[in-house]
Amino acid sequence: MAAAAKSNTNWFAIGISIAVVVVLVVLGGLVVFLNNQASSPGTAPSSAIVNEETGAISFGEGETEIDTYVDFMCPICGDFEDAYGGQLQEAAAADEITLNLHPISILDRYSQNTEFSTRAAASVYCVAAEAPEATLEYFNVLFENQPAENTPGLSDDELAAFAAQVGAEGAADCIADGTYKRYITSQTNSHEIQGTPTVEIDGERIENSQIATRFAEILG
Repeated sequence: MAAAAKSNTNWFAIGISIAVVVVLVVLGGLVVFLNNQASSPGTAPSSAIVNEETGAISFGEGETEIDTYVDFMCPICGDFEDAYGGQLQEAAAADEITLNLHPISILDRYSQNTEFSTRAAASVYCVAAEAPEATLEYFNVLFENQPAENTPGLSDDELAAFAAQVGAEGAADCIADGTYKRYITSQTNSHEIQGTPTVEIDGERIENSQIATRFAEILG
């Protein structure tokens, strides 16, 4: 009788142990997956005018390259575009410069938890992917309708409506899905943007106090 009892395997306990191990393995895999997702650079837009590595949306083929990094919630960026946007875009159209626009996001905290800066920047890439020829006009329209800080900003529907206004109605789903939001975050981090606007001339980051002088030299 004692021998029989000794050989009686507790299959229930073994089954529970196996189930626990399986659950732990699954949870471990889920944690790894979520961590990888969180650190993923996101989907890069495929467009003839977008450099997928640098994130630059480029116009013109001039020898001098001017890169501008802007946040659509940033009032100083709005002032910058009012002062220089037209000149830069005209110079790019004449191939006097290459203008590289970088929509980035550092001011989500000023949009009442709607992530307006990120959503607006991502929407520009949606338009660039869907209708490259409409991208510059869309960029300008966003600044013409720039919301004030500490407001919700523009909704996805409003962003899509502005996209349709410039001929990029096909970008609506991309805007609603936030397709390029993670890409915006990775680009903002990789370029180490601390404030906007940030300007680079031929790869050299310049102080804002130098912008007027340097642009006068380049643009005349």
